[in-house]
Amino acid sequence: MESSPRIDPSIAFEIDRLATAVAKDPRSKDFLPLADEYIKAGMWQEAAAVLEDGLKAYPGFVTAMAALGRVYNQLGQPVKSKAILEDVVRQRPDNLRAHRVLAKLYHAEGQADLALRSCGAILAANPSDEEALAIKRRVIGTSDDLPPANRGKTRAGAHIRPATGKVAQVGKRSESVSHSTATSPVLSPEQTAEPPSLKHAATIARLEGWLRTIHAQRRIDPDRS
Repeated sequence: MESSPRIDPSIAFEIDRLATAVAKDPRSKDFLPLADEYIKAGMWQEAAAVLEDGLKAYPGFVTAMAALGRVYNQLGQPVKSKAILEDVVRQRPDNLRAHRVLAKLYHAEGQADLALRSCGAILAANPSDEEALAIKRRVIGTSDDLPPANRGKTRAGAHIRPATGKVAQVGKRSESVSHSTATSPVLSPEQTAEPPSLKHAATIARLEGWLRTIHAQRRIDPDRS
């Protein structure tokens, strides 16, 4: 057995008050606010029953019809919902609540033209309506949900080459390497010779050898000096 929904005390009070008024006078238009209270409480079956009874007394009551169409949609009865809401927009083309539900139903059924028509009615009244814009993008097959200011942007500093689709930064390193190679100066033979430190060491070694030779000769012939 399903547990009854937990109802806010203020909503419960209004439901009791309005239900009492409708019970006393079946032709009372309090059936519509009573249905609204049921909707607030998530009591969709009760809302549907109240609206159906009220529309028997007031057939063609567009506001009540729109409410019943939305309730049927919540109850998972899209055929009934669509039939009622289409009747609503025939009588009141500017009923945005009806168009909002119809846009979703049409899109679910693959009726792109009708979905776009309902989205157009909503966007004519509010061009920035996010829900209608999202449905419109899905209908026309556009997955880009970014704001216009952010579209076409890539990561900072990266630019897409039209021909290859590659990021231009990828080639920067190789280009810089080839550039540095191409511009490196050609060394002269003198610049490619041994560094000065090696030349000095060789000179010192030759001098030391020469001095050792002189000292050796002096020890052999002391008078030769």
